[in-house]
Amino acid sequence: MLYLPSSNTNKFIKQMSSQKYITNSADDTRMVGENFAKKLKPGDFIALFGELGGGKTTFTQGLVRGLGIKKRIISPTFIILREYKIPDNTGNFYHIDLYRINIEEHEVPELGLDDIINEKKDIVLVEWAEKMGDNLPKNRWEVNFEYIDDDKRQIIIKKIND
Repeated sequence: MLYLPSSNTNKFIKQMSSQKYITNSADDTRMVGENFAKKLKPGDFIALFGELGGGKTTFTQGLVRGLGIKKRIISPTFIILREYKIPDNTGNFYHIDLYRINIEEHEVPELGLDDIINEKKDIVLVEWAEKMGDNLPKNRWEVNFEYIDDDKRQIIIKKIND
């Protein structure tokens, strides 16, 4: 376990060990997402970070498949949010994409996502989570994507607990 200083200089974030993956295809990236889904439980929040084309939506497609959702998954870039019922669960999966949202960090609460994020029976995933800044939940999964070349990506998954 590693302790890292948070953006608030007087607080520390407890970070559990991270897992690093190198994928060589979109199918590999989906498989990492599908396997990661097995670690999730109701109330989890997943923050995705990375550049355009980094594999965030492809990873999410695998994650959703791992949750047992059979619907075709496309990024909610233009509508911001998509909701899916998780089979064999009382909750929902929310896929939020903040790419097209041009807001300042202090305006994030005005999006009205708090009710969704704080619902303990649901699983929430946010693409472009860096736009949330200090509004990110204190307890969350962080998934960082790095574009290496046309098909190759580095994915680092870590659990953050406050």
